[in-house]
Amino acid sequence: MTATQVGERIGESPTTCSFHLRQLAKYGFVEEAGGGKGRARPWRMTSIGFSFASVHDDPEAEIAASALSGLLRERQLGRHQAWLATKASYPREWREAADDSEWAFYLTAEELNQMNDELSVLLRSRFAERLTDPSQRPPGSALVEMLVLAYPVTMPAGQPPSFRDHPSGAGAEEH
Repeated sequence: MTATQVGERIGESPTTCSFHLRQLAKYGFVEEAGGGKGRARPWRMTSIGFSFASVHDDPEAEIAASALSGLLRERQLGRHQAWLATKASYPREWREAADDSEWAFYLTAEELNQMNDELSVLLRSRFAERLTDPSQRPPGSALVEMLVLAYPVTMPAGQPPSFRDHPSGAGAEEH
């Protein structure tokens, strides 16, 4: 998309969008797609999605990563709330296909890493090309967002009591 096309879609000026596209390019999120001149130059994403380290030795980096993660999750959960508020207007097949599920497992940190990696590989290998290549999208498809949150609810067994005492009190119970 060009800066003008992006601006029309999100309600911003082409100048603002051009600036932000250059900033995104500076950090590798987009690149020029070739062709066009000035604001009429098209840009494309370099990848779909991103991840960032959420654990840092630097306390300031840890705070920044937590703030970014919180902001992203707030926006994602806002889209989920919008779905809940409007789902009655969707065709029945989409209401039935949508899922709200919760799972609980006892895992080690290594197993949790492995499970996250396996899910990422599965999702990327099956559907990622549809985001960048519209010709791969089946008729009747819609953009679907899937949030996978995986985190410990309690402190691991065998931790010293000071580590098991979680501020929420969650670490004190046995599950």
